[in-house]
Amino acid sequence: MSDLRVSIADRLPLLKRRQWIMKSIRSFFDARGYMEIETPYLVKTPGEEVHLHPFHSVYETPQGEKYNLFLHTSPEFSMKKVMAEIHQPIFQLARVWRNQEGGNIHSSEFTMLEWYRPNCSLGDLMDETELLLKRLLPPYIDYNHYKLDFTKPFQRLTIQQAFEIYVGIDLLDLPEDVALLAKAAKVDARNNETWEDLFFRLLLEKVEPNIGRQNPTFLTHWPLSQAALAKKDPLDPRVALRFELYVGGLELANAFEELTDPLEQRKRFVYDRQRRSELYPEMKYWEMDEELLLSLEKLPVCSGIAMGVDRLVMLATGVTNIQNILWV
Repeated sequence: MSDLRVSIADRLPLLKRRQWIMKSIRSFFDARGYMEIETPYLVKTPGEEVHLHPFHSVYETPQGEKYNLFLHTSPEFSMKKVMAEIHQPIFQLARVWRNQEGGNIHSSEFTMLEWYRPNCSLGDLMDETELLLKRLLPPYIDYNHYKLDFTKPFQRLTIQQAFEIYVGIDLLDLPEDVALLAKAAKVDARNNETWEDLFFRLLLEKVEPNIGRQNPTFLTHWPLSQAALAKKDPLDPRVALRFELYVGGLELANAFEELTDPLEQRKRFVYDRQRRSELYPEMKYWEMDEELLLSLEKLPVCSGIAMGVDRLVMLATGVTNIQNILWV
């Protein structure tokens, strides 16, 4: 399939495959006792991830009062509020919006599959995610020059292992200092580059091109500073219980064993808000989600994951331009 967008009529076989995947996702979670829920798209707090830019709107009441609202960048906050009340496994196929995004694998509006399961460890969630993908995708896929084998167990690789193999450093043994990281990785730090900037540059340039090439790879146990909504690993306080899933050159999913401590969560939000104000002073500000923080007191031990449905369809159809598996 060309990178150029084709007509709806020509895309129809791809869109029918998309429809089948959506139905199969619902069947998978129905069979496993999940409840499908719907949460608002317009919210007071779109999320707290530092580098995501939400779309801003204004709600005007019949009385003429005006309130800032935002199209959510993820249904995560709302879904956690539901989970805190019902303590049952839930899932949602949600539309989400992220400003300043575009390209062959990004769209400013896309479909996200998000699910939460109580009494579920990060390992349990990886098992379930692997089972879902093996139900939805063929056993062998030739995607964008990657020959993928879904018959084998998915690879599980910690961030520390990945940096040791592909960058040649012990990432967690180094302090979060950009000069020390650059020296250890034998690269030059760029002007005004932070430790986080360099971490993601090394991840993008040296790690990601080498994982998920033959079978999907769970990249697990991220540095604590890179997982604001995840629990700290009780066995290693340097890392958080987070994984990302890479398949055929695509980052497909992001998951946490969820943080349930409202005091720790508030502390992390405050820190991220300060960073956002420094990096993006022009970004419109929003109120902290106090309802979410209150709900964390009732949130059961659980894990949650967000998966890009459009990228999943791309893998299933071999399409390399996301626009060709969208209806309009």
